[in-house]
Amino acid sequence: MPTILDVTTRADLSARLSRLAPDRRPEWGKFTAPRMVCHLADSLRMALGELAVAPKRLPLRYPVVKQLVIYLLPFPRGTPTAPELLARLPQDWNGEVQALRDEMDKFATRTPQESWPAHPAFGSMSGRAWGVLAYRHMDHHFRQFGI
Repeated sequence: MPTILDVTTRADLSARLSRLAPDRRPEWGKFTAPRMVCHLADSLRMALGELAVAPKRLPLRYPVVKQLVIYLLPFPRGTPTAPELLARLPQDWNGEVQALRDEMDKFATRTPQESWPAHPAFGSMSGRAWGVLAYRHMDHHFRQFGI
């Protein structure tokens, strides 16, 4: 399973990010490319415990459901997200892209064995689960924009 913690996988994500332009239209959904880049950077900040997001009591916290969603099931289009991950408006395109790259690199300084923050919807998660979820989340949104 691909994980953002893997250097080759991160390089692939970074290369895909390089193919994104600020005026690129999504194939589905309401995000603009700049808003999506901010959303991804903020989701990594959340994963690192740098951005507080209110917890939600959802069935995703049950171990079997959590494992299925993180590792197996495709991400559905149009799934609601935490308002905190939509709050920041993009500033400078190049700066936002670099901020996402910086967050990816910062994420990768952590090891799967370390203690990781709880996810607001999934609850307690291992570093391995965070790495896979971060990859799948980025992949989902990159596919949204055809990259």
